[in-house]
Amino acid sequence: MLTLVIFLPLAAALVVPVVPRRAAPWTWIGVTVAELALIVAMWIAHGTGGGVSFETNVRWIPSVRAGYHVGVDGLSLPLLTLTAVLFAACAVYSLRHTDRVRAFAALFLFLETVCLGLFAALDLLLFFVFFDLSIVGMYFVILLWGHEDGARSALKFFLYTFLGSLVLLLGFIGLYLGADPHTFDMVELTRTPPLEASPGLAGLTLLAVGIGLGIKTPVVPFHTWLPPAHTDAPAAGSAILAGVMLKMGTYGLVRIAMPMLPDAWRRYALVVLIVGLVSVLYGALVALAQDNVKRLVAYTSVNHMGYIVLALGAAGYAAGDADARRLAVTGAVTQMVSHGLVTGALFLLCGVLYDRAGSYDIGRFGGIARAAPVYSGLIAVAAFASLGLPGLSGFIAEFQIFAGTIGSGSTVTAVTGALAVLGILITAGLFLRVLHKVVTGPPGELTSRVTDVRRPEIAALVPLLALSLLIGVAPRVLLDTIEPLSASIIGLVGR
Repeated sequence: MLTLVIFLPLAAALVVPVVPRRAAPWTWIGVTVAELALIVAMWIAHGTGGGVSFETNVRWIPSVRAGYHVGVDGLSLPLLTLTAVLFAACAVYSLRHTDRVRAFAALFLFLETVCLGLFAALDLLLFFVFFDLSIVGMYFVILLWGHEDGARSALKFFLYTFLGSLVLLLGFIGLYLGADPHTFDMVELTRTPPLEASPGLAGLTLLAVGIGLGIKTPVVPFHTWLPPAHTDAPAAGSAILAGVMLKMGTYGLVRIAMPMLPDAWRRYALVVLIVGLVSVLYGALVALAQDNVKRLVAYTSVNHMGYIVLALGAAGYAAGDADARRLAVTGAVTQMVSHGLVTGALFLLCGVLYDRAGSYDIGRFGGIARAAPVYSGLIAVAAFASLGLPGLSGFIAEFQIFAGTIGSGSTVTAVTGALAVLGILITAGLFLRVLHKVVTGPPGELTSRVTDVRRPEIAALVPLLALSLLIGVAPRVLLDTIEPLSASIIGLVGR
């Protein structure tokens, strides 16, 4: 069933170019909705227990012991579901898209297969194949459907992230060579961590893996490709890039770096903590200075992904309260889901502004609440969810991250966690500034062009924000699925 889930969008991508033009968007929507239904069914069947389910392991390249090995657990299921939800939302949002519709739909269906495959992969080489293909797919989205400087931004995105993937491959080769016997199988590498007798080589391997995944996340100082890529990407492209593809980096940290290099992760956890803290504060401060609303949201992604890295660093640095460290990991995974839903919605909302007025300049809008009350309400909910207001998913994630980081039994983690709280204050200020200027402020020169959200836009945005509200009010199903995985990760890092 999992293989069907992974490759059904790819099969549809091969069919979409030959269907009638008017049928292409509906085919895209139908496939994404079917994907979501299948993944929900898998989640129900998996339940809240630990272990891997829906596992398939087929020999692929026997000479290096690489296989088509896929499966789902408490880490991959939430991210598979997030992927399906966001791709379905983007398909509905793009219902009125008119520029090369079939190619647009086919490329996004290809990207969906790539993203699902990566989150289900249990083989490093298979993981790397999907990781690299995601770069190719997004490159063409930005290049072909981007805004004014799309070609330049697409090239920067490709070169920067492709360099990261090459460094990541070096790390994977290090893990392969350090294993006895040599293998790319993630389950075996987790069960018997490689390079335990060679701390120097383990540190170098962690450095390579960390840089490759850090560029994808991205964390400071590897974030510079992100703002131009988001600014010039179409709205649906930005939603997938931020909502799904950035999670590939943090997912890799939890799935690969922490359990396969536990000694090195503990030794260099302080570096991870500092990188996370810098990303939190830098992302928030630079976002506060932006006049382009899409660049502002892009920098808040650096801030929010910094919280995840901070929590994972705290889980490795502290040797005290295991419950607090487990809470930090649970909060990190919850933040991946929350950020995907909320930031995906924010980028689609930015797309509505650009569709109406052809600009992202905050200073050119104002007082749109009168002309677009539904849009104003949606952007207010998304903004409050992003800054961590109680009752929405951001609060659940950030509360766990701060509680786990500050309470993990170390003065260093307590101080870094306390400093990171400033990021929430800055984020609150920057989003309130946007709401005051764009929604309730005096009319701007482009305000007259803004009309309220249309039915496809409502149908795409409301489920994302409703899921954020559901997680904020009733997070138990999500947390019960993640917590066995978090306990397992803490046990593996503590070996």
